[in-house]
Amino acid sequence: MFYKCFIDNEWVEASNGTRLEVRNPATGEVWAEVPACTQAEVDRAIESSARAQKDWALLPSIERAAYIYKIAEGIERERALLEELLVKEQGKTRAEAAGEVTETIRYMTYSAEAARRLRGDIIPSDNPREQLFIYKVPYGVTLGLCAYNYPLALIGRKAGPALVTGNTMILKPHEATPVTASVFCRIVADAGLPPGVINMITGTGADVGAPLVESPVVRLITLTGSIRAGQAVAQASAKNITALSLELGGSAPFIVLKDADVDAAAEACAIARFANAGQVCICSESVLVEEEIAKEFTQKLLKHVAKIKVGDPMTNGGMGPITTPDALERVERIVADSVAGGAEIAAGGKRPEGEAYAKGNWYEPTVLIKASPDIAAVREEIFGPVLPIVQVADYEEALSIANDRPDGLSAYLWTRNPSVYMDAIQRLETGTIFLNSGIVGYIQGYHNGHKLSGVGGEDGIYGIEGYLQKRTVYQKF
Repeated sequence: MFYKCFIDNEWVEASNGTRLEVRNPATGEVWAEVPACTQAEVDRAIESSARAQKDWALLPSIERAAYIYKIAEGIERERALLEELLVKEQGKTRAEAAGEVTETIRYMTYSAEAARRLRGDIIPSDNPREQLFIYKVPYGVTLGLCAYNYPLALIGRKAGPALVTGNTMILKPHEATPVTASVFCRIVADAGLPPGVINMITGTGADVGAPLVESPVVRLITLTGSIRAGQAVAQASAKNITALSLELGGSAPFIVLKDADVDAAAEACAIARFANAGQVCICSESVLVEEEIAKEFTQKLLKHVAKIKVGDPMTNGGMGPITTPDALERVERIVADSVAGGAEIAAGGKRPEGEAYAKGNWYEPTVLIKASPDIAAVREEIFGPVLPIVQVADYEEALSIANDRPDGLSAYLWTRNPSVYMDAIQRLETGTIFLNSGIVGYIQGYHNGHKLSGVGGEDGIYGIEGYLQKRTVYQKF
């Protein structure tokens, strides 16, 4: 089936007629095509977004919110279709797909609810008969670059805040997972948004992503992706001093101290690591466990991992495939390098056997023991279903290993000692800390990284603020 792009409320093919294939991660089969857009479509989308933005920004925010509510209602109406498409293009299980649809609706409705909470400031002047105002105004044309792990939710996470604050947005989905973006745009059209408020282009990073990032018309870029992608976007947009919100990768340590609730920690760690086949940026990427409880923790973790069933994501509630062949090859390389570096495979460590797994991007839930901090599985962001376990002497060693990383997106800490976790709040160099908690992400929170894990952030009031710039007015009267 062919899914077109969406520009100026019209369905568009590439000007040269070329297309990209979309493959099912579970089977490797081509099941859809999208346009391989060119500079012509990029130019058209930019012009459309710029033209629409002026009038869109002048609408009262509550009127913009009304459109966003209609989009949320449309997503709910199309829930069954969207769930099916997410499974087919991304590989997550049907249950995980249902959760993603729900999360997308929450992103949209939270943004719409913020319409009456957008505000500036009135500040006392130094002079009589003068007033100082701080207005908050939209950037203008924004660009949403989405990763493949959450093709629909990332659209909601970016488009909702952009629209309610008076910006227009050009969406560029990942080339591996572009289909739900096309269906999202059909919902946008049904909601009656003015032409150009949302545009969507599919294509490669070189053909589409680069010219969008380099455009002087685009005033804010929001990217969810790898550190490498964020560095490339920052460099390419530097000439225009484009505002950036970069939610980049990280390798979250899961620290378990000897006074922890080991049963709860082991269960939470297994859920966090193998959700969405390990393709979650805030997944637990490595375990740092105190030596005294390392054996107990590992045994209990392995019991949970053994219960994870790998199979057809449309019907299986366990774990599906990795999304792309390149990502699978990366996981295999990291495991091989880690074993060569001294780690041992305690579970998994290979593609599953059987005809059902002969094609597609399958990999077993994998646990590596006897890992050291310098092996590939600890140093690199795996972004797949592999969990190395490193034994540490104490909290200070775990903290040192965690903070020695160049990235800092999230971290987990399990301890009953209030002094330790209060210390960690001050000293762990990361954007999010899960204290005696499993993986979670509330819309009212804030999702951001420290160090190489990004700048800016998303979700909550701080995320919405990121789509507004300030304008100072000195008024004599």
